[in-house]
Amino acid sequence: MATSLVGKKAPSFNAKAVINGAEIVSEFSLDQFVGNKYVIFFFYPKDFTFVCPTELHAFQEKLAEFEKRNCQVVACSTDTEQSHWGWLQMEKAQGGIKGITYPVVADTTKTISINYGCLFGEYDVDDAGNLVADGPMIAFRALYLIDKNGKVRHQLINDLPLGRNVDEALRVLDALQFNEEHGEVCPANWTKGKDGLKESHAGVAEYLSKH
Repeated sequence: MATSLVGKKAPSFNAKAVINGAEIVSEFSLDQFVGNKYVIFFFYPKDFTFVCPTELHAFQEKLAEFEKRNCQVVACSTDTEQSHWGWLQMEKAQGGIKGITYPVVADTTKTISINYGCLFGEYDVDDAGNLVADGPMIAFRALYLIDKNGKVRHQLINDLPLGRNVDEALRVLDALQFNEEHGEVCPANWTKGKDGLKESHAGVAEYLSKH
């Protein structure tokens, strides 16, 4: 498994994806957003499962907030594009993800998950020379915040049972944009509208004296 991607260029890929909840495209890449948009790129383990639809709907519910911040949300799992498409046709009340409009990438070769360091399992070769897999070979619940230069600025990887907090993804995006706009850093529990602090001994002393 790869080490942290924070501070590094987000790995490039071209893959099939479902966009706008219905259309399958053969070549989808995050490179199209470089120089233009921030990206929240998140992985989930499997279509037609249990925690996963709650997360996909949670991102959809806050999609306007991400768009307001010039941020593209993109999901990905190791399922096929046909599986994604089928799940997207299933009603929410039946456990489906109908109504999701952001892109859902099909990492059928598992290479995207490997390159992002979030594949649960590894390939190996046994004594007979056969390719074997150690683990379920699906993605952990990983999330990456990518800036407009294509660099990863934040990553989070949860084990399979642990659903993510979409408000936290928004908070970290706000923190990055605050830092870029004001040049100040964001202290513990910072949220949009609160004070930042100057990156100096005097700055932290001033902040702590007020808080």
